[in-house]
Amino acid sequence: MAQARTARTALSVNLNKVALVRNTRHLGIPSVTRAATLCLQAGAAGITVHPRPDERHIRAHDVHDLAALLKAWPDREYNIEGNPFHNLMDFVRGVRPHQATFVPDGEGQFTSDHGWRFPDDAERLRPLIAECRALGVRVSLFMDADADQMPAARAVGADRVELYTEPYAAAFGSANQAVQLERFAAAARAALDAGLAVNAGHDLNRDNLTPFLREVKGVSEVSIGHALIADALELGYPDTIRAYNRCIDDAFR
Repeated sequence: MAQARTARTALSVNLNKVALVRNTRHLGIPSVTRAATLCLQAGAAGITVHPRPDERHIRAHDVHDLAALLKAWPDREYNIEGNPFHNLMDFVRGVRPHQATFVPDGEGQFTSDHGWRFPDDAERLRPLIAECRALGVRVSLFMDADADQMPAARAVGADRVELYTEPYAAAFGSANQAVQLERFAAAARAALDAGLAVNAGHDLNRDNLTPFLREVKGVSEVSIGHALIADALELGYPDTIRAYNRCIDDAFR
């Protein structure tokens, strides 16, 4: 049965780029936990991090520091992304975030650029998804916008999918935008019909977020990092969070 499609989309802020800037020096600034606090105070619904094995941005202590911080925000969510065959499961077992987003990255990969594929990945994912759920951790699978893949994602035990939105972002403002929107809308419908909730993320920004959410119904959460942190350099965290929340609100008017 399809899940409800009318609830407002939650904004989760990815703090990877804050850590990336911090790691260029040994001064501890900018502070990842301070950034999280300012975002939460301004109305972010959650915090996302992707601790890669090489610690190029988020480091192990950041994951634990944020977990401790979020205990003071019981109505907000903590989402940890990563490859479950690398270092993600250690963090899931130690921290037990609200959500673990499984991403099929290679260890040296520059950024996430593709989703899981079924049936190829099904059997190796199934026991790790089951372990997360036994720990009380919701599982979201990073997926391309392929409607035919959604029932298989549900069949391996996932709770959600996160649609990889870079193809939409790349097409924004071009003749291909409408084609991409329909592709994503179809994938979201298929996911909802399979019993999955739908997240979305990658290269969403203040320009393309509202049109996306207007056309792609039923998105529970967007995870936004690069563009949001870039905006925060100019606007500050509070005004940036308010701006992104306005984008979400505009999509529901």
